[in-house]
Amino acid sequence: MTAPQWPRIEDVCTSAYAVPTATPFEQDGTLTWDRTEIVVVEVHAGGHVGLGYTYASSAAATVIEATLAEIIRSGEVSQPQRTWARMQVASRQLGHSGLAAMAISAVDIALWDLKARVLELSLADLLGRFRPAVAIYGSGGFCNLTEDELAAQVADWREVGARHMKIKVGADPGQDPARVEQLRELAGSEVELMVDANGAYDVPAALAHAETFARLGVSYLEEPLSSQNVSGLAAVAARAPAGMAVAAGEYAWNLTTLEHLLDAGAVHILQADVTRCGGITNMLRIDGLCRGHEIPFSAHCAPAVSAHACAAMESARNIEYFVDHARIEQLLFNGTISPEDGALSPDPGRPGHGLSLDQARAQPHAVA
Repeated sequence: MTAPQWPRIEDVCTSAYAVPTATPFEQDGTLTWDRTEIVVVEVHAGGHVGLGYTYASSAAATVIEATLAEIIRSGEVSQPQRTWARMQVASRQLGHSGLAAMAISAVDIALWDLKARVLELSLADLLGRFRPAVAIYGSGGFCNLTEDELAAQVADWREVGARHMKIKVGADPGQDPARVEQLRELAGSEVELMVDANGAYDVPAALAHAETFARLGVSYLEEPLSSQNVSGLAAVAARAPAGMAVAAGEYAWNLTTLEHLLDAGAVHILQADVTRCGGITNMLRIDGLCRGHEIPFSAHCAPAVSAHACAAMESARNIEYFVDHARIEQLLFNGTISPEDGALSPDPGRPGHGLSLDQARAQPHAVA
């Protein structure tokens, strides 16, 4: 077999976009927003372009340009993990969380995509595909939605075959039981109900609300407390109603934080976001952590890339098909895949993750 001829990395380009929400604003248990920002990085080598992104402020693009670009240019297409390690060292003074972690995640995704394209392999197959497809769950259900707006989201999830659906809770706890009942009526009896509090509760409130949600048929409670409150999450996980799984980890920036959640028994399902936690390189390591603790994994958002990473993770249970990210990725990128029969299936015939930036559609949303 002839060894591949690895091209030299020639350039690194970044761009940033801000996409307004589909309604005037969206609300979860702790935050209200009217737009989502995304930073895109493209790495060029030998006529190939590897693309990565992170849902972060445009300041993450500055981190890439000022701190990481020269490391990327001097790296080898064949060695994304080595470049990842060098970026960690270079960002030491910035801290290994927040913007630096998101910038590195975006670059790492681009480098793995670039390597797969050079080898003419699907990214999922380059990583070592464990399964052909990964189940999704419909996610959105913002606290401020009208009944008709929630019904429209649920109809979209039903159309793609989602068998798990999640809404936000915590902004107005008194209204949440009625909203869960509406979700059940719209979704049907066969759908698993899930709620996400985005860290809105303390331990006593979380346990009380968990009992209410359990009586309404909810089997998945995400971030009843912040992922940083490891001891509090552990207390909730230990006393949660039978049959209810506690999930957290979406705001973890590194393996250490995720390992603390696992070691403390703070979660029944571990989450991480490929655009925050260290990219593809760390997602593969997270799979090992989950297998070692015999805990399932659920990917937070970014479905276009999460589909490839999770197809290669033995521990992966599902991918959050978040309405904002699904809409933004379909707007900005060519080559996104859509769920079929409740799952995302990376195409083995398309090199890399298959995404390319659509300049014409993206430009109106560019951040100067």
